[in-house]
Amino acid sequence: MKTNDVLLRNVTKVVAFIIFLFSLHLFFAGHYNPGGGFVAGLTSAGAITLTLLAYDIKTVKSMLNMNTIIITAVGLIFVVGTGLLGVFSGKPFLTHLYGHVDLPVLGDTSLHTATLFDLGVYLVVVGVTLTIIQTIGESD
Repeated sequence: MKTNDVLLRNVTKVVAFIIFLFSLHLFFAGHYNPGGGFVAGLTSAGAITLTLLAYDIKTVKSMLNMNTIIITAVGLIFVVGTGLLGVFSGKPFLTHLYGHVDLPVLGDTSLHTATLFDLGVYLVVVGVTLTIIQTIGESD
């Protein structure tokens, strides 16, 4: 018997978008306030899981069109790469570098390798979480 999930699917479209926006806020607020790549990654994975519950796994895979193992590997490359930037500059592993740049619209902006590290953590968390969820969802 096929159920009518029109309400669930329409609400999921709006709620998943709001969750992704909140995840973006958590990611960028994480350098100076609580949040960061880990929490933002879990929040994004929660939004994708909600979409998975409203639709089926084939629909979600076609919407994302990405391999979660590759997402995890790219995240690990970011994490290790930012750790090695400190080593190449003569400092200990995972020493973050920073600088100030005067951007036309934003003014004086500080750029940190910690943001790249958080991006790597974000990708690892999203990749691993979605791999686990898809593996459980595909099992008979």
